[in-house]
Amino acid sequence: MSSRERILGRVRRALADVPPDEDAPVERDYLREHGERTVEETVDLLAENLADYRAVVHRTDSEELPYLIMRLLAQRGPQYVLVPPGLPPEWMSAADPTRVHDRAVSTARELDQVESVVTGCAVAIAETGTIVLDGSPDQGRRRISLIPDHHICVVRVPDQVVASVPQALERLDPARPLTWISGPSATSDIELDRVEGVHGPRILEVVLVR
Repeated sequence: MSSRERILGRVRRALADVPPDEDAPVERDYLREHGERTVEETVDLLAENLADYRAVVHRTDSEELPYLIMRLLAQRGPQYVLVPPGLPPEWMSAADPTRVHDRAVSTARELDQVESVVTGCAVAIAETGTIVLDGSPDQGRRRISLIPDHHICVVRVPDQVVASVPQALERLDPARPLTWISGPSATSDIELDRVEGVHGPRILEVVLVR
């Protein structure tokens, strides 16, 4: 018997005398967002909270997006940039670094040689300054956003921006591998010494593109 089966067996035994309540409605009377905002105000709040988490926020339009990505990569000077299989090709049309495509056979050591990654996102949450990736073709597998040191994430405005976590959950499939990102990777010890880059990229750049 596996550890998983043992744990589930204990859960079943613990619930054996609990009557089923499958038809009970789930209460959803919580606030769906804190205050009313226009679309522009919601996008501004997203940018403000992303910056509070030490992400670098850029705004552009679809025509200028390839040139902005080119400049952001040039500033970091990566030799290689990781791209998901479904990233729109025009996003990288002006960039110079050699593109590395995520493959199932790629090892963590190989991906660690790649300095930057460019992805899309599933949804961005204004009230928490969070971007969510769900493994869609323009985002790739979870590991490609965690190993490179520099992550450029493109958010389509306003279509992918919501005000609150409940609104985001309505758009997300819980069966998909969700990665919730609020700023670059950071952790602190008991003395509150902050260290960045332990669990993911040290540099997160979010591009809000119309």
